[in-house]
Amino acid sequence: MATTPTKDASSPPGSGKTFFGHPRGLATLFMTEMWERFSFYGMRALLTIYLLSGGPDASKGLQTGGLGMDLATATAIYSIYNSLVYLLAMPGGWLGDRVWSPRKTVAVAAGTIMVGHLTLALPGSGTFFVGLALVALGSGLLKANISTMVGHLYKGPDDPRRDGGFTIFYMGINVGAFFAPLAIGTVGEKVSWHLGFALAAVGMALGLAQFLIGSRNLSPESSKVPQPLSPQERSAWLRKGFTWLAVAVVAYAIIVLSGHFTPNWVMIPLTVAGLIIPAGVLWRIKRDRSLSTGEQGKMSGYIWFFVAAAVFWMIYDQGGSTVQAFGTNKASDSVLGLSFPTSWYQSLNPIFIMALAPVLAWFWLRLNRRGSEPSTVVKFSVGLAFIGLSFFFFLIPLFMASNGSLVSPMWLVGIYLIQTVGELCLSPVGLSVTTKMAPEKYASQMMGVWFLAVTAGDSVTGLLSIAHVGLNSTGVVTLEAALAVLAGVAVFMYRRRVRDLMGEVH
Repeated sequence: MATTPTKDASSPPGSGKTFFGHPRGLATLFMTEMWERFSFYGMRALLTIYLLSGGPDASKGLQTGGLGMDLATATAIYSIYNSLVYLLAMPGGWLGDRVWSPRKTVAVAAGTIMVGHLTLALPGSGTFFVGLALVALGSGLLKANISTMVGHLYKGPDDPRRDGGFTIFYMGINVGAFFAPLAIGTVGEKVSWHLGFALAAVGMALGLAQFLIGSRNLSPESSKVPQPLSPQERSAWLRKGFTWLAVAVVAYAIIVLSGHFTPNWVMIPLTVAGLIIPAGVLWRIKRDRSLSTGEQGKMSGYIWFFVAAAVFWMIYDQGGSTVQAFGTNKASDSVLGLSFPTSWYQSLNPIFIMALAPVLAWFWLRLNRRGSEPSTVVKFSVGLAFIGLSFFFFLIPLFMASNGSLVSPMWLVGIYLIQTVGELCLSPVGLSVTTKMAPEKYASQMMGVWFLAVTAGDSVTGLLSIAHVGLNSTGVVTLEAALAVLAGVAVFMYRRRVRDLMGEVH
């Protein structure tokens, strides 16, 4: 990436060398995030179709060598994996704050992700699930800490470069996410599944290498543990951790030895935990008697946003499972005579984000200058309406393919485009309102709470799939679409009540 050629590359933080006018450490974190997202989204583009390959719901010439699962099981695994990534962001942030420091946690996370992808590259279902667990763990550890390190590069929240720095950083997410399916997806789908997973490991290895080399440009603050555990706290946490681990080992040993073990013994507890933990966290914060009346009101208002976001992500994340499977099995794999791997569908969302985010930001700014910019509540309701509209739109190709014919891939393009518009209405606003409505006592934890909305939404999808609800049937797609639209209408109808609870935050 281009930098100003005024200093030697080894110049320390705070010297004259910059990255597009920002601290040099931003380049290190940008590249780390880009390669991590490259490996993450590349593997995710292959996940559903690899699970389906060789099974009853795979068709249209997918190469063999996958795990041969039906669509319900594949969707459940995909959803559980997604929910775990966001669930583990909270303990990841805790480790960075109290045990390892953000910098060390990111290094450990990157190494864990790389090992996970290498494990996925090995044949066998046992090694596959170990690898998937390692990637989820590493991604959770990295997610909160690397964003914290970006903040450390600037002189407090009032630094005028701060927002621009985060904008550049998040571009790394979408650049990596766009190129990943094109490279890893093509190799995995057309050459070898395991070679594709190995390529994801190479991407993470590049990200880890440049992070370690460029870490001298990071803020010294990133190497500090903000609130280190006392020896007594460390002993207590280790004792609790080993106790729960022992309980789990004994319980599952009994289940396995008795001959009753099935995959549901793993999948159901994980999906239930993905619902109970978010609800428990919100309940604990809401019931905290040390919060002021104003903070209590804001938390009541925030619960509306959380539930709405969970409904949104429940549908949105099916873009990598239900919609991806439909594109693989029911849509043509060529446009204007040019064939393409179906994993390329996962590149549509990041390219749409990069194209539409500046347009939408300009649109909101223009409305603001005219005094007519929608409130946060209205933007949320619009995001829900769009995600519901995307599944109403999905019904058209579902009906067209019901007679066995292949539909145009442009229907998939339309679905992902509508979902991206909804995401841009809801996701950035959700991040902003989370920081603004957070009680002072929980300011550093509330971003993890926002991620738990994704966990809750994906857990619902996982439970429905475990129950073998046909998520690709017209009836279920209609119900989900209607649920999202009705949720959007409900949020809009009660916007004044929610805004009253938000206090001065609008």
